[in-house]
Amino acid sequence: MPVVVCSNCGIKNRVDPRQAASHVATCGKCGTALDGKAAAETKPLIVTDATFQREVLESVGGPVLLDCWAPWCGPCRMIGPIMEQLAAESDGRYRVAKLNVDENPRTASQFQIQSIPTMLIFRDGKLIDRLVGAQPKPAIAARLLSHTS
Repeated sequence: MPVVVCSNCGIKNRVDPRQAASHVATCGKCGTALDGKAAAETKPLIVTDATFQREVLESVGGPVLLDCWAPWCGPCRMIGPIMEQLAAESDGRYRVAKLNVDENPRTASQFQIQSIPTMLIFRDGKLIDRLVGAQPKPAIAARLLSHTS
């Protein structure tokens, strides 16, 4: 969870980005409202078979870009920094998540991941787009942003 420093008292607060999107986050010490933008997810969320339903399918708001990858895959490692950049640039419009297909075969099988990297875009619990293979950042961003409202 991101840590947000209170502008009033300087105390560090952990803020759940999903809750910050629907509630006003406040400082645990002084009660001052915290900067919600600072609480936005800035790193890709690690998703597992156990958390996939909650983190991807039950996600509300903007689309979720799920990067299906494996540590031994060279092209996957090439687009890893792109996923980091997209997450940092999300500004709450979308979420970026990563699924290690070797460690999470149930979800990989459910969406018929046959080659990696494969990037899946979900919105409101439904798969709406799929990109297969290493893609340049502008191509990934364009596809993702075409699904934001």
